[in-house]
Amino acid sequence: MSMAIVLILLVVGSVVFHFISPWTFTPLASNWSQIDDTINLTFWVTGFVFVAINLFMAYAVIKYKTAPGKKASYDPENTKLETWLTIFTTIGIVAMLAPGLFVWGRFVDVPENAMQVEVLGQQWHWSYRLPGADGEFGNVSGKLITHDNPFGMDYDDPVGQDDILISSPELHLPINVPVNLNLRSKDVLHNFTVAQFRVKMDMVPGMVTSLWFTPTKTGRYDLLCEELCGIAHHAMRGAVIVEDGQDFEKWVASNPTFNDTQVRLAYNPEPSTAATQYAICAACHGQQGEGMTVLNAPKISGQSEWYLRKQLENYKGGLRGSHKDDIYGQQMAPMSMVLFNDEAIDNVIAHIQTFPDNPAPKTITGDIQSGEKSYAVCAYCHGGNAQGIKEMNAPRMAGMTDWYLQRQLKNFKHGVRGQHPKDYYGKQMSFMARILQDDKKIDDLVAYINTL
Repeated sequence: MSMAIVLILLVVGSVVFHFISPWTFTPLASNWSQIDDTINLTFWVTGFVFVAINLFMAYAVIKYKTAPGKKASYDPENTKLETWLTIFTTIGIVAMLAPGLFVWGRFVDVPENAMQVEVLGQQWHWSYRLPGADGEFGNVSGKLITHDNPFGMDYDDPVGQDDILISSPELHLPINVPVNLNLRSKDVLHNFTVAQFRVKMDMVPGMVTSLWFTPTKTGRYDLLCEELCGIAHHAMRGAVIVEDGQDFEKWVASNPTFNDTQVRLAYNPEPSTAATQYAICAACHGQQGEGMTVLNAPKISGQSEWYLRKQLENYKGGLRGSHKDDIYGQQMAPMSMVLFNDEAIDNVIAHIQTFPDNPAPKTITGDIQSGEKSYAVCAYCHGGNAQGIKEMNAPRMAGMTDWYLQRQLKNFKHGVRGQHPKDYYGKQMSFMARILQDDKKIDDLVAYINTL
């Protein structure tokens, strides 16, 4: 009898929980309402079977419970029962599978007027490519991927010169326009998922997969990787911004073409101009970029040019230095505005690259063995010797200012840094910094980095 009561309570509890549960689908923001219909149909079919079978089991336990003098009968064949079970099972399976086949038929039928977008996934970030004015993608190859050519563009293909490259986890799309996403992976399996769009697809190294949808509501939607792709899988975040056509065109125009990136890479600043523009930086960071503790300015000599550029852009864009508790970041933010365009930033960074790379003084002490264990996680992105890896958007830490590393780890951990909605890589770091349970763990980690 107790087993029957448990089965009945299981059914009642499950049904009640379904109707009072606060968890439900995110609001639909695409043309794929058929996906919801298919899921709902599957839910009701399987829900009915769940309730019917468990209640029947409870009934059987009660009706046929053991009793003195009651003898079980053996009935190995029951054609009538088997016939009805086969009929009802067939109807249930057809009801669940047939609608899915119709949806799949529409899913693989991409509209001819769909806008083409390429999505490139790698551990642990997103980037995108749009065809230029000619409406065609240029050739790409994994063999051509380098630091300076992260998309693997074919330099000899004239069609790709006007391709628009978006080196950001944020993708903008126009509302009510069909979009076909061409999905590529640079390393391992990833999965492109925006819950509100109801469609998702794996990204497989060595091949191009695709999915299509029509965004129907403006807004900002979280982009997730839903394929376990490594230690920072949970931090592989991005966003899809759905907006009207005019705003979308402005966003497209703000991103460089492949030809623009080549021109910028070929730019050689005038030494005298670069030195003049660095003069204001020298007041805090030192004439040779060695940093000044008394002015809370870290060493910048020896740091990667791409990282210096990214942080200057973050300060200028408000991604850094806007938190009320980021006192020193607030000081840096207005100073970055002196570099009023990309050319000025390039000049200053080029000048910094000429400085001698002398290791910063070591001021943090701690348990080096404990720090080495913690660093095993950091090494996935920053490298075994903390040399930094551009492809992971992870800067160099070895030989840099240790008290600055300590402060930034605390800032990441406590939400002072990495909380701006557009600071995707800062957000990643804030997730990872939480493995350092207390200040001692941070000191131990920095002390170990000092040995590299």
